Amino acid sequence: MSEPLAVDGAGNALVAFHRVAEDVRFDHAFNDAPLPASLVALWCGDRLLLVFDRFRGQWELPGGMIDPGETPREAAVRELREETGHEVADLDFAGYAEFLLRGRAEYAAIYTAQATPQSGFTANDEIADLTWWDGRESLPGKVQIIDVTLGRLAARLLSA
Repeated sequence: MSEPLAVDGAGNALVAFHRVAEDVRFDHAFNDAPLPASLVALWCGDRLLLVFDRFRGQWELPGGMIDPGETPREAAVRELREETGHEVADLDFAGYAEFLLRGRAEYAAIYTAQATPQSGFTANDEIADLTWWDGRESLPGKVQIIDVTLGRLAARLLSA
């Protein structure tokens, strides 16, 4: 097995990023682990949108669990709206992230887009704040390195 792309302080690892077409049937292409989540790497120029998750106490990409009957894309659009107030229906599919989380394999669908910051963010029980991060400035609290790595991998699609 090759070196992980990123490992966080808890030992969770991003082990691969699969650039495949969105219409690839996930259950046939990657049937070794579940696909429970969608994440969004939203960019404004060279700044990545991060949210501060109250429960995990860290800055991370917007996103979350795919609800029953929902597609990964629908979950990405919904989670982005719920967590940030951003309405972006034309997300680009970037690929599937493959993780080892607490020793078990899991996948997430990754979407990306360029966007203009919008007003309308309201802190809630889950998300305390959001920021457009340039990757250099210091943020209060920890930054989830796995999510930042995914954001950078997804950005390659936007510059292609």
